[in-house]
Amino acid sequence: MNNFNSFCENVQNEKDFFKPLAFAVGVGYFSQLNKELIYIDFANVNYLQNYGTFSVFFKELNLAKYKDESEFVLELTKDNLEKILKHFECFNNDGKKHENIITLKAALENIDQERFFLVAINKDEAPKSMPSVYLKLHLLSRQFVKPRELNLNGAFGLLKNLAWSGNIPYDLEYLRENEAKLKFSKTYPIIDFVDKFPRFLQSIIPADNTRILDTSKVRLGAHLANGTTIMPGASYVNFNAGTLGSVMCEGRISSSAIVGAGSDVGGGASILGVLSGTDGTPISVGKSCLLGANSVTGIVLGDDCVIDAGIAILAGSKVELLLCDNLKNANPNFDFSKSIYKAKELSGLNALHFRLNSTNGKLQVGFNKKAIKLNKDLH
Repeated sequence: MNNFNSFCENVQNEKDFFKPLAFAVGVGYFSQLNKELIYIDFANVNYLQNYGTFSVFFKELNLAKYKDESEFVLELTKDNLEKILKHFECFNNDGKKHENIITLKAALENIDQERFFLVAINKDEAPKSMPSVYLKLHLLSRQFVKPRELNLNGAFGLLKNLAWSGNIPYDLEYLRENEAKLKFSKTYPIIDFVDKFPRFLQSIIPADNTRILDTSKVRLGAHLANGTTIMPGASYVNFNAGTLGSVMCEGRISSSAIVGAGSDVGGGASILGVLSGTDGTPISVGKSCLLGANSVTGIVLGDDCVIDAGIAILAGSKVELLLCDNLKNANPNFDFSKSIYKAKELSGLNALHFRLNSTNGKLQVGFNKKAIKLNKDLH
């Protein structure tokens, strides 16, 4: 152990050593048509941690040349894996679980049948390669970072649209070119879906108190905090979006949208993403909020807010204010001098209750008197 620590210290003192933002070893999946790398999966990832492990990679793989790169991908050979694992022999009998060592041993066991890659991100810039996109998606879904904390600009364009059968991606052009051969030999794969993103449950093992009742409802890259429940039906969570605590979700959490702990996204409710229906401002829903069934949210909500069922609150929606002292107390720094507001002006305020006056049809907003509490038995 002392020798390992001394080795790592010496490596990290070298002038060209660098500490990546994130790194992981993954297994590659290749096009059946041209053997192009089309997907990579990870069993564990490292974020701002485990630089002892990276020191071994740095030395054995001669990584100094990547110091000034924003990211890099390097295929690992059997010889690489054997030399790297030699450094970790001192941990064999320490009684602890070392995820990186487990990953490396599993890679070595399968190196004759599969191809493995080291993927690293040095700087959080717009991704330049498919493997770095998948690494960032894992960082989100494994809860190392929250939605919007990583640069994913251009990520969609780096991923190939694939047909997925179980966990296996198929090149669509391969299926077109070999359709008759595959079908007549009864080997045509059962296609579950076609998308650039795999599903969350294809690669992520959720927490014991997290429930996803339909695999199609959550994309890889979604951030589901422990205790989140994703019901079937109209629910959906996109990549770079998700929950920050126990949440009941029966509606849609679109790209870049975030829902706070204790909130309830009712059946068919929609939180608009940055690509549809908004001015580009990402939407956050605070803690202990209720989005009624089939409601639409296009503004940021603070804590303890309610939007009644069937109401669309968009940035330009005009709402009549029902002012009271409790509303002022919940938002002491806001100017409540007007009687009519655009919903965008109320963005981020706490304890709002948006409702529709059934007598005159006006949208109104007042103080929320309801206490939103999730059923603890369900989370």
